[in-house]
Amino acid sequence: MAMPAVGARKSNWMRWLPVGIPYLWSFLFFLLPFVIVLRIAFSNSELAMPPFSPVFDIGGEGLAKTFDHFKEFTTDNFGRLVSQSVYIRSYLSSVWIAIVSTILTLLIGYPIAYAMARAPDKWRPTLLMLIILPFWTSFLIRIYAWMGILAQEGFLNNALLYLGIIKEPLVIMQTNWAVYIGIVYSYLPFMILPLYSALEKMDNTLLEAAEDLGSPPLKSFWVITFPLSLPGVIAGCFLVFIPVVGEFVIPDLLGGSSTLMVGRTLWEEFFNNRDWPTASALAIVLLAVLVIPIVLFQNQQAKSATSVR
Repeated sequence: MAMPAVGARKSNWMRWLPVGIPYLWSFLFFLLPFVIVLRIAFSNSELAMPPFSPVFDIGGEGLAKTFDHFKEFTTDNFGRLVSQSVYIRSYLSSVWIAIVSTILTLLIGYPIAYAMARAPDKWRPTLLMLIILPFWTSFLIRIYAWMGILAQEGFLNNALLYLGIIKEPLVIMQTNWAVYIGIVYSYLPFMILPLYSALEKMDNTLLEAAEDLGSPPLKSFWVITFPLSLPGVIAGCFLVFIPVVGEFVIPDLLGGSSTLMVGRTLWEEFFNNRDWPTASALAIVLLAVLVIPIVLFQNQQAKSATSVR
């Protein structure tokens, strides 16, 4: 009589295993590090190792010592983010650069995805492979390659001088233009792939029907093609905007001292100023800035799906 119960327990365990592994992964590599960073964000900075006073540190020193640590709980690090303009400018500059970069990748990526979706079936896998191919190379190596291309003695200036388009080398490196070029190049596949997925699944008979009814191609695009591709547009914009806000490598290598982004500010606070509490507070606020729009977007998508049903 005990065998069915054992079998049922084993069946339940096997059923929950595929669900439990992602939750365990999220707990170990997202929630736990987040709690650690949150704990540091409410600590005081110290000239020690680690460079902060522990808050709620349960150890072998007894419960009384733990409460002494808890008394050092402070919100000054978050107040510093509001009182000092450099942090506010970091957030605003990061959001602005992310918005401009997302618009540029959309303007460049949409025609590419549209051409791929309208290409003959035999060519689509090859075109898709060409989009994915840069991912096979190290991200850092690709950014270093752009440093050589955009330098005053680099390939771009030499080519423009040879063609007679310019008389003197252009100053592109260490400017925001170099940052935009690096970001658009690096994140363009994240825009193209969801756009291609949405456009490739579109029913072409709708365009044929619009043509039979006398609709011009441009009007058919704005009335039929673009609205049907909006899920891909929204997904691509989110896939580009979210990581660009916290980008560090591209502004550090291609941007100048005037290029101010949160990722770069975080690096300065962590490793140069050794102010871990302030850097942790920066990271927590950045995460909140990114998570809130995602949650609102997901709720809106869920409401839209419910209304369609």
